[in-house]
Amino acid sequence: MADEPVAMLGGKTPLQYANTPSIDELAGMGKTGMLNTVPEGFEPGSEIANLSVLGYNVADVFEGRGSLEAASMGIDILQGEMAMRCNLICIENGKIKNHSAGHISNPESWELIHFLNEKLLNERISFYPGVSYRHLLKVVGGNKQLICTPPHNAMGTPFDEILVKAETKDAVETANLLNNLILRSQQLLEDHPVNLRRKLAGNDPANSIWPWSPGYKPNMKSLAELFPVTSGAVISAVDLIKGIGVYAGLKPIDVEGATGLYNTNYEAKAQAAIQALRENDFVYLHIEASDEAGHEGDVLLKVKTIEYLDNRIVRPILEELRTWQEPVTVALLPDHPTPCHLKTHTSAPVPFVIYKTMEKGDDVCTYDEFSCRKGYYGSLKGDEFMKAMFEQ
Repeated sequence: MADEPVAMLGGKTPLQYANTPSIDELAGMGKTGMLNTVPEGFEPGSEIANLSVLGYNVADVFEGRGSLEAASMGIDILQGEMAMRCNLICIENGKIKNHSAGHISNPESWELIHFLNEKLLNERISFYPGVSYRHLLKVVGGNKQLICTPPHNAMGTPFDEILVKAETKDAVETANLLNNLILRSQQLLEDHPVNLRRKLAGNDPANSIWPWSPGYKPNMKSLAELFPVTSGAVISAVDLIKGIGVYAGLKPIDVEGATGLYNTNYEAKAQAAIQALRENDFVYLHIEASDEAGHEGDVLLKVKTIEYLDNRIVRPILEELRTWQEPVTVALLPDHPTPCHLKTHTSAPVPFVIYKTMEKGDDVCTYDEFSCRKGYYGSLKGDEFMKAMFEQ
């Protein structure tokens, strides 16, 4: 939900413009600061930022987005296998129109992924359906030394200019294999009944796959090995976040109606988090809606998602915690900014607040990208945020 000043909002960021009484109350009770979630040398992807938020040394544990999402889907990555995120995207006039095929529905995308498996599955290639446009591709014998462009970073770009490139000679065969899959998928998907129906209804077709973020099975310690966490849970509509949680030793909790968009079931996610916190030491609750609004470049929708977060997530959680007797810590932050005018992620630091029921807060009483710079914690990086959460 972090962003940059927007002219149509009078020079305010969506966070500054939105009506957020509960989040501001949280800031007033807690201590604030700024967190660098993207280590130098890494792209500002959600996989990098969320690993960093949870206190992991990204350089030591990151093995691509696909392998993390595989864990959420219950798909093991075996020795000699490479996993990749595989988007269903929309290409129009040879250019990437969007990274999500117009936020295609689960039933439609599953039908397309199963169709691709019927046509392209072999001893090396297999597709696995995920959520909406987010799917998984496994390549036996794949070489991860590739240059792959995330599709959300390339909207409006001719797709043939950013096909997969090999970083080394050993990876040339894998790059050629993946590019061939992209081109074959376009031929197969163009006139599929799902896409014909979508076009007839005025929706963007899912007329290409886009594989990216390759890697092998990661070697991650659980949070219990790093911090004083004996049990934990992760709640998210996004396979990537649930997969990170699985490797971190957190139990994934599925919530009916969780979509990853502005229409997600906020109330059910809040109640799931409250119940999970009754049973666990630590709960990682992830809301994707503001990020997707940023990718769409929809400023007013982003404001709305922030207000939904305030009223339908933060408010009921704070109201519930006021009735509890034991000490509780609540932290709130984005994983990375997604400025609406860029429609993609940046590496800028994000504002955070940590509220501990037994401690006094700092002097910051509003939560946004500028006020939190004046907070108690100043600027943090690496595992400093998680250590600050668990400090007694």
